[in-house]
Amino acid sequence: MKKFIIYLLFSVPIIAFAQDKQGKETRKDRIAKSDAKVKKMQNESEEGAIIYNKQGSFSITLRNDGYAIGYEHGKFKTINKTNLWWIHLGERKHPKEEKSTLSIGGIQAGNPFVYGKQNNFYLLSIGFGQQRLLGGKSNKNGIAISAIYGGGLSLGMLKPYYLEVRNDTNINNDFIKYSEADDRFLNPIYIVGSAPIGKGFNEIKFVPGAFVKGGFRFDYGKLKDVLAALEVGVSAEYYSQKMPILLLQKEKTLFISGYISLIFGTRR
Repeated sequence: MKKFIIYLLFSVPIIAFAQDKQGKETRKDRIAKSDAKVKKMQNESEEGAIIYNKQGSFSITLRNDGYAIGYEHGKFKTINKTNLWWIHLGERKHPKEEKSTLSIGGIQAGNPFVYGKQNNFYLLSIGFGQQRLLGGKSNKNGIAISAIYGGGLSLGMLKPYYLEVRNDTNINNDFIKYSEADDRFLNPIYIVGSAPIGKGFNEIKFVPGAFVKGGFRFDYGKLKDVLAALEVGVSAEYYSQKMPILLLQKEKTLFISGYISLIFGTRR
């Protein structure tokens, strides 16, 4: 019995140590795995793929009916696929908007204004999508081409457009928004110019909506840790109610527009 107890005291730790050593990854194994990963990334890079873990970028977008600035975050999933989310803030304008100015004796008397404009239409959109690599870079001066698609939620913001107009006393001018009860808003005789840009922000009306977009991205950056790209595509936004922008023009809930974006950021 005594011999059996001594045997247990010595054999159990030895067996446990051997099993633990067998189950643990050795330094040599870790080095081999790391080398294999680097070699795989090098091979994929030579084939034109851009390898990274995450990317972050800013964008400046011009639409045929407005503009936007935005931020995008990407998470690398496979050699051909990256998951994206983005946030954009911008403004839509009616295609028939035209700026006018009041001049007296060849001198501008007031701020430029848009005749008949009822609301400024701002928007905030948050979306999710994917980037799929269609063609990688053949060399440092090459261009990687990707398809971009996704969608999300859009928040429309209607800010009343104010004008500076004369009053009948000719002492102080008034700032007014469109109202059927005040015909000075559409009477060129009374209009002096647009009101200060901050006028009306406390009266913003929020309208929920949704959007989808699709396009192609051309990454021309020479360094693979630098994102420099041009994106062209089409977007569609739908809102829960009609969005009045310009008087005497048809109000819409659906907005379809082409866009071009300049994108710059980093990868790591």
